[in-house]
Amino acid sequence: MTTIESQRSAMVESQLRARGISDPHVLDAMATIPREAFVEDDDRSRAYEDRALSIAAGQTISQPYVVALMLEAARLTPEARVLEVGAGSGYAAAVAAQICAHVHAVEFHAELADLARGRLATLGIGNVTVINADGSQGLSDFAPFDAILVAAGVDEAPDPLKRQLTVGGRLVIPLGDTRSQALCVIERTGPEDWRETSLGGVRFVPLVGEHGR
Repeated sequence: MTTIESQRSAMVESQLRARGISDPHVLDAMATIPREAFVEDDDRSRAYEDRALSIAAGQTISQPYVVALMLEAARLTPEARVLEVGAGSGYAAAVAAQICAHVHAVEFHAELADLARGRLATLGIGNVTVINADGSQGLSDFAPFDAILVAAGVDEAPDPLKRQLTVGGRLVIPLGDTRSQALCVIERTGPEDWRETSLGGVRFVPLVGEHGR
């Protein structure tokens, strides 16, 4: 096992499993996808630290625990139709794609969308489609989705995202202002009904777009 593989294995054990992440699919996917391939070159040696890291366009790649928490909260299955809003470097989409047949990942910043596509292609991950668009509006052409993951904070969950869930589908999104955010799970329980629960405090960059900040 190489040094970087040892760091990845240690991350799974100390940052994820020890903190309550138990979904075997999530743990296996996090142990498989090389996070160092999705960070800036200067940060490759810090890829498995318990922290977010800066990427291009003033954005960040979330800390490993937060990625795992979101994926576990989404209750992904191999058959799930998944939308990620805020693809960033492509890391979370790559991890989700280890579990699901296909992931649609939307990124507002063209520079990041291009970088994510390149990184995914280099790793041979072909079941992620990265789209440069306003993710706050979702992707109505491909809806409904069983899970929607939003990697940016907003005051209230955008209505288009809520309505692009299947009944029983789950939207995982940071809600709150720039000073205080909580990672929330919004489950669609009926055609006009949603149930919201909080997983605790987080800090994300703002969601940009028509239904963002």
